[in-house]
Formats: sequence, structure tokens, C-alpha cells
Amino acid sequence: MPRIAYLVSSAREIDLLDSGGHPTGYWAEQALTSYDRFMTLGADVVVMTPDGGAPVIEPCSLEPHFHHPAEDRGYYASVCRTFHRHPDRIRVTLHHSADLELVAARRIARRLVVAGRSAEEAHELVGRAAKIAWQRDRKLVDVMLAEGLDGGLTEASLRQAVEELAVVSAAVAEDRRARLEELDGFRSPVALAGLTDAELGELDALFVPGGHGAMVDLPESPAVARLLSVLHRKGAPVATLGHGAALLLAAPDRLDGQWLFEGFRLTCPTNEEEDQSAFGGLPWYLANALQNAGAVLDDAPYPWASHVVVDRNLITGQNAYSTEAVLGAFGKALGPA
Repeated sequence: MPRIAYLVSSAREIDLLDSGGHPTGYWAEQALTSYDRFMTLGADVVVMTPDGGAPVIEPCSLEPHFHHPAEDRGYYASVCRTFHRHPDRIRVTLHHSADLELVAARRIARRLVVAGRSAEEAHELVGRAAKIAWQRDRKLVDVMLAEGLDGGLTEASLRQAVEELAVVSAAVAEDRRARLEELDGFRSPVALAGLTDAELGELDALFVPGGHGAMVDLPESPAVARLLSVLHRKGAPVATLGHGAALLLAAPDRLDGQWLFEGFRLTCPTNEEEDQSAFGGLPWYLANALQNAGAVLDDAPYPWASHVVVDRNLITGQNAYSTEAVLGAFGKALGPA
């Protein structure tokens, strides 16, 4: 089975434009979902940080809206697809999924079915209300009540559906936090800086989850530069999620003086996504830095869409919602089990 270098930032703070020492770390869902997938495949996963320091979870990655169950996110996506017949004109941002109750659509539709509506009728009714909420920046339940789209459900029932999703999502976030903090590899990671080139050569692939911490200790790390050089020479798969792409900035130049990933198509959090995040005030944008280094940025049509880009041995995912897409592409690059 492949020996995967699982590189995590060990940074705990990031300086913003208006304040220093803002808590940061790695992204919880990206880290646990990917780690679990690799263990299921039977891979030899070597968790490492640049200096061997134990990594910490980025606090904002534990917000419940980043941990909505898959079935709720899937139903939400099916509702969003009804907003416009041209997919590129459907701009669904973090604000829509976090603040407007739209992800509760499945749980409201389920109550409509119990009340006697068919599944198709429930989807159409919730979809009409969700489109109005999306267009007018209003909460879903408020729209259903004000526009007569409640389907006979009481206000209490509608609001209970929203609260149910919030409780379940918070429980998922807490479970992920607890599991991550118990993983031996995360509690005592290998120090990348202490590995020899020969030991690096025994690695078959590299995976880097996101979190703003990656912008702190990965871009200028000599150890990361060595790792990228060794793996790039052998054409090993290199996959990043979200801000994990910051490690590419550490890549050395080729013999012709060009950056190692010059001309590669890739993706990472866009400037618009950064501005919508809880951080704000970042001293620099990762997307700009990668473009300035020589990358060809390839982002999704709208913020927070799942988006993966594969160019040669490099696999990159845009944001927190791109985990499954990246893991699928990475699995193909690793080859059959």
C-alpha cells in the first residue's frame, strides 16, 4: 500500500492586518475525512508537521455550518440547482448556507411529506421558497411563512426543523474534534525537518489539508521545499485542500530558473471566499501569491462551490466543500488498491 506523507501545519496563530496572534490551525473536516479515507484504504499514513510540533484545529472550522450531514448538503444542492437554468448564474455563497437556513430544506421537506405531500411536491414547495430567500437575502422559514409556502406546517414545526439541523451539525463538529484530538499521529507527528532525503524518497504521495495555519509555516519552509523536490522528481501525486496549497510557495526553482510549478493549473481559496470568511483582514491572499509565483488559477464559477483541478501530478481543491472531490482524484492518482 502507498506510503502517504500527511503534512499538517503546526501553526497556532496568524497575524491579521488589524491584530496579531489570531488563533489558527488546520481544518477539522478536511483533516479527519481524508485521514479516515486513507486508513480505510489501508495506506501507510505518516502524519508530519514541519517542526514536529503537535497541530491544533482551526477554531472557525468547528462552526456547525461546516459540518452539515451529507444528506442535508446533498438535498440543499438539489434545491440550489433549481434557482436558474444556467449553473454559472447560481451564486451560492457561505452566507447562504450558513445564515439563511437553506440547508434545512431536507428536514422541512420531510415534515411536508409526513403532513401528506408527495416528495416531489415537498421539493417543489421548498425550492420555491428557497429561491426567494436566495434572491432577497431572507431566511427560509420567514419566506415560507410570509409567502404562504409553509404547506400547512406551523411556524413551530418549521423552526424545529432548522434547530434540529443546528443540533445535529454541532454534534458532528464535536465528534470530529474529539476524534482528531485522540489520533496518535496528530498528538505526536513526525518532524519533516528531521527526515533525510533518502527517507523522503520512500514516500509515495503527499496530502495537505487546509486551514489558515498553512499560510504561516508552510510557504517558506526549507523542509517543505526538500519534500516537494524529492516527490516532484519521481512524479508522485501531490494533493492539497484549501489553504494547504500554500505549501506550493515553498517549492524551489527548476534548473531553468522557473518555479517548480510554473504554468500548472491549480485552485485554492479565492479572494472572494477569503473576504467572506470569519478571518477577514488577511495580510495577503493565497490566490494572488500563487498566481504571482507562476500558477494558472482555475476557480469555480462562484464562491464555496466544490472544485478540484488536476494537472499532471498536482491535485488541488478550492475550499472546505471540495474534500470529497479531491479525495476521489487523489485515490485515482494513487492507483488500484
